[in-house]
Amino acid sequence: MKQLLIAGLLDAAGFSSGALLGLFLGKAIGADVFAAGYSNASMVGILLCGLGGGVGLQVARWGLNKLEKNQ
Repeated sequence: MKQLLIAGLLDAAGFSSGALLGLFLGKAIGADVFAAGYSNASMVGILLCGLGGGVGLQVARWGLNKLEKNQ
C-alpha cells in the first residue's frame, strides 16, 4: 500500500512539474495558455502544457523504476 502511495505522489509531482515547465516555456516564446479565445498562440501553449505534463510523468516513472531496480 505504501509503494502505491509513493508511486501516485511521484506521478502527480512529475506531471505537475512538467506541465508547469511547459506553461513557462510557452510564455517565454509568446504562446500564452490563458490568452482570450483560441488563437494559434494559445493552442501552441496548450500543446506545450500537455506535452510537458506527459514528459514529466514519464520521467517520474522512469526514475521510480530506476530506484526500484537499485533496491
